[in-house]
Amino acid sequence: MPPSTAGPPAPSPAAAPAAFDADRRWALHPGVAVRPEPFGALLYDFRTRRLTFLKDRRLLDVVTALADQPSALAACRAAGVEPDGEARYAAALGRLAAAGMLVPAQDATRAGQ
Repeated sequence: MPPSTAGPPAPSPAAAPAAFDADRRWALHPGVAVRPEPFGALLYDFRTRRLTFLKDRRLLDVVTALADQPSALAACRAAGVEPDGEARYAAALGRLAAAGMLVPAQDATRAGQ
């Protein structure tokens, strides 16, 4: 019998990360630690042991501003991102959300309980 060519099962909808919406409020997942570095920061996810490098200090400022702002775009503005740079920072935040490092703010509250 030939080997199966089917890939791994698709993740369940509950396990899939939320689609990133920059107009929504986001937060670091409670299982993620941030360590500022001269080049930007290291994000360490204790759940998956994944290490992510932020190679931009301004992106670190955006990530840390998320907790105090009503949306990801507001966090960009609070961190001093110019309007013509917001799409680039929103894309970076979207990648962090896809990796599970960022979650919608209400999910962060539930996960930390």
